[in-house]
Amino acid sequence: MSHPDYRMNLRPLGTPRGVSTVAGPHDIGASPGDKKSKNKSTRGKKKSIFETYMFKEDVSEGLKRGTLIQGVLRINPKKFHEAFIPSPDGDRDIFIDGVVARNRALNGDLVVVKLLPEEQWKVVKPENKETEAAYESDIPEELCGHHLLQQSLKSYNDSPDVIIEAQFDGSDSEDGHGITQNVLVDGVKKLSVCVSEKGREDGDAPVTRDETTCVSQDTRALPEKSLQRSAKVVYILEKKHSRAATGFLKLLADKNSELFKKYALFSPSDHRVPRIYVPLKDCPQDFVARPKDYANTLFICRIVDWKEDCSFALGQLAKSLGQAGEIEPETEGILTEYGVDFCDFSSEVLECLPQGLPWTIPPEEFNKRRDLRKDCIFTIDPSTARDLDDALSCKPLADGNFEVGVHIADVSYFVPEGSDLDKVAAERATSVYLVQKVVPMLPRLLCEELCSLNPMSDKLTFSVIWTLTPEGKILDEWFGRTIICSCTKLSYEHAQSMIESPTEKIPAKELPPISPEHSSEEVHQAVLNLHRIAKQLRQQRFADGALRLDQLKLAFTLDHETGLPQGCHIYEYRDSNKLVEEFMLLANMAVAHKIHRAFPEQALLRRHPPPQTRMLNDLVEFCDQMGLPVDFSSAGALNKSLTQTFGDDKYSLARKEVLTNMCSRPMQMALYFCSGLLQDPAQFRHYALNVPLYTHFTSPIRRFADVLVHRLLAAALGYREQLDMAPDTLQKQADHCNDRRMASKRVQELSTGLFFAVLVKESGPLESEAMVMGVLNQAFDVLVLRYGVQKRIYCNALALRSHHFQKVGKKPELTLVWEPEDLEQEPAQQVITIFSLVEVVLQAESTALKYSAILKRPDTHGHLGPEKEEEEEESDAEPEDSSTS
Repeated sequence: MSHPDYRMNLRPLGTPRGVSTVAGPHDIGASPGDKKSKNKSTRGKKKSIFETYMFKEDVSEGLKRGTLIQGVLRINPKKFHEAFIPSPDGDRDIFIDGVVARNRALNGDLVVVKLLPEEQWKVVKPENKETEAAYESDIPEELCGHHLLQQSLKSYNDSPDVIIEAQFDGSDSEDGHGITQNVLVDGVKKLSVCVSEKGREDGDAPVTRDETTCVSQDTRALPEKSLQRSAKVVYILEKKHSRAATGFLKLLADKNSELFKKYALFSPSDHRVPRIYVPLKDCPQDFVARPKDYANTLFICRIVDWKEDCSFALGQLAKSLGQAGEIEPETEGILTEYGVDFCDFSSEVLECLPQGLPWTIPPEEFNKRRDLRKDCIFTIDPSTARDLDDALSCKPLADGNFEVGVHIADVSYFVPEGSDLDKVAAERATSVYLVQKVVPMLPRLLCEELCSLNPMSDKLTFSVIWTLTPEGKILDEWFGRTIICSCTKLSYEHAQSMIESPTEKIPAKELPPISPEHSSEEVHQAVLNLHRIAKQLRQQRFADGALRLDQLKLAFTLDHETGLPQGCHIYEYRDSNKLVEEFMLLANMAVAHKIHRAFPEQALLRRHPPPQTRMLNDLVEFCDQMGLPVDFSSAGALNKSLTQTFGDDKYSLARKEVLTNMCSRPMQMALYFCSGLLQDPAQFRHYALNVPLYTHFTSPIRRFADVLVHRLLAAALGYREQLDMAPDTLQKQADHCNDRRMASKRVQELSTGLFFAVLVKESGPLESEAMVMGVLNQAFDVLVLRYGVQKRIYCNALALRSHHFQKVGKKPELTLVWEPEDLEQEPAQQVITIFSLVEVVLQAESTALKYSAILKRPDTHGHLGPEKEEEEEESDAEPEDSSTS
């Protein structure tokens, strides 16, 4: 792309950290990428700000020799001069200091870096203990149960208010995690034992080059200081960032410059994205004359170029979204930034769907499939779910055992390989669940009608059927294509009421319609039998070393007319959720073994690497300092510690929430992979589930990986030929599914954050108890227990006479001295330590979608919560789960 020749004055706009503004007199104003200065002399030639990227061949050679390292770039959203890539050996992350060293790479890009000389590595002092790794919630998203909390406003025509569970892609509880609310944080709340006295901890404060950044510390290293490997980006292997951003338009500062006549400045809301020059011809016609009219208008801009000699990128305005802070413009901005395709499906894609409606199952399919239409089969889903992937059955056998079936929508029947429908599904890779709506992977005709296992309708399915003992021991296993007719659509609430009333008949008016071939008693008994077996399966799973880290998750009540949040509550994860989760896990594990036996080089599986070593070591050290008996030696040991260490009083449960949150941080994402490309079977393992093989089979309506697994299973059973995909091609699709899954997770978290921020603005201030998670010298981090959000509270925002930071032993302590409300009163003193219980108020700020946490003035005793830490109680009880399946 060619750009007009213009002059640029960098100084009024500010220069990125580490960028020199020293240049010849004639070239402070050459266009980005314009190598030709009007003054031909070398003395006036513009100096490049960024290094030229290495040649691809040299990069390949460097990666082979080990002189270069590749990894996904993560930029700290609060201190955006700081960036990191993971260390290949699992040790402390590699640090990339400043915009120049980042060399035009954006957050999420796959980059290649070259280590700097050791004398340029970052010095980390032992007392600086904030960890650097999880600036966004990079923890596994799936340890939160099987079903999405999904809904649609359209299904609530009879009700003014809609209960909306914050939606997320929670898949089969497989990564040990309940959904987290880390994105509700303004930035990252890092594990803090203490902090450097230098500088404010406010991420918006100006950063100087000599500021010490708080990062993880290996205490076994040098006694006074430790070095963190530092590097610079030399190549971008893959631009995974969408290069799109939402933000605001501003006029350039220097009205006399040539640049002012041609360009406006786009300032992204996400400070990790550079400021961008956009041509004035892209801007609204009256923008230059009336810039203040657009001060609160949200725009989308796409970066089209970023040359070596320009500190800012060049972009094009894509569109105006609307007013900042409003739900729909903000939602569209989030979807666009993360590359989510929310366009209508094309006519070519829709032509792939059955045209003659209503569609009926072709007669020949009955000859190819096992007919289960007379069996008592039913679905259990959120009450508002429309895309019903899975159904369950449980038939008592004469010998006291049970025939249990998991029946999954046969989506691959409707998605021909290589078709336009297949291509768009592969590209989208996942449905994206926002608080107020779903962006589907497949057209709604498939999602909600043809594939969805709606009640009293014949449906094509792929089933796994076991013969199980009442204790959950597998005696026999069968895989095959089937036809079912679900007899009813139960909600989790329906199933829960059945579990809680094992001997009482549930009144018909409290249940959904049930087909005449089956009675409510039959369904009730099947749910009870499934529940009893699921309890045994779950107990055995955890005895065998599985891990679950449940975290607080929000559900919203939306106004039917306006769509605005009216209230929220923590979603309760109950036995009905656990029931479904156990059988989905069982099916996924069974299919993983089946396809891996059939295609050892071509199976699409899902692995979960163990926690990041350095962060885990930091957490071990932290727990030692705090006197917490937590065993991190294995997933099972950690689960046992979290289950048995804490009592069930309010303070102990809050402390467990905080520790669970901390334990989630070293966890890595689970990943799809092709079995033929990993040599070591030990790498196939799933850390949280503690199983050798796992895959995704149970949600093909909303995950493309499951569609591929269905095709592999069909080939393994002889229904079709082997997949015509080389292992490396399958791995590329697996990588794409991983990328889109991560993007989907971010979008879901941001959607929840958006709705909560709007709730604080519309219904706030909101009060809650909170527990301190980290203590710094001028601030402290809290987990707000009523809402599951994390916030940083700054001392300078409180009515304090003074505050004092110290370490008592190894524990950080912040003493707050409050200004008395009455002149005759003595100043109240409050001591803040990790696990202190405090009262906070969340209140909206003037900036759209920003809210802050303010500490409430303590009572006369100076603090809330126990006077001293309670003794840990041994308990054999199951942990109280609070996320959804």
